[in-house]
Amino acid sequence: MQINDPAIVAELAELYPLYEEALVTNDVETLTRMFWSSPYAIRLGAGENLYGVDEIEAFRKSRPAVNLARQPIRLEIVTFGKDFGSVTLEFERSTATGIVRGRQSQVWVRLPEGWRIVSAHVSILR
Repeated sequence: MQINDPAIVAELAELYPLYEEALVTNDVETLTRMFWSSPYAIRLGAGENLYGVDEIEAFRKSRPAVNLARQPIRLEIVTFGKDFGSVTLEFERSTATGIVRGRQSQVWVRLPEGWRIVSAHVSILR
């Protein structure tokens, strides 16, 4: 198995900015499409645990679409073979109380319908 095949890393490097743009513009349709359409998809957020694409989509639709902008600090992509990869991001967000640092990790799998996030985690550093 090849780790970090440049072509596969490039595929995820091309997809990730689309996710980030959809996130900060609250493009729920794109965000939902980027996740695996399965009851087994998982997103553990800073304040919520979501199991299945339906819970993930409901959360996206109900959250306020304000103050979503964030500044990426460090993005790391690691791939394993041609169909599995992880994307890890450190970010900062400006809030009324100052700068908040956070991190996000995503597991991406190439499925018949294309690359999808099967598991994600977001947390804030205190």
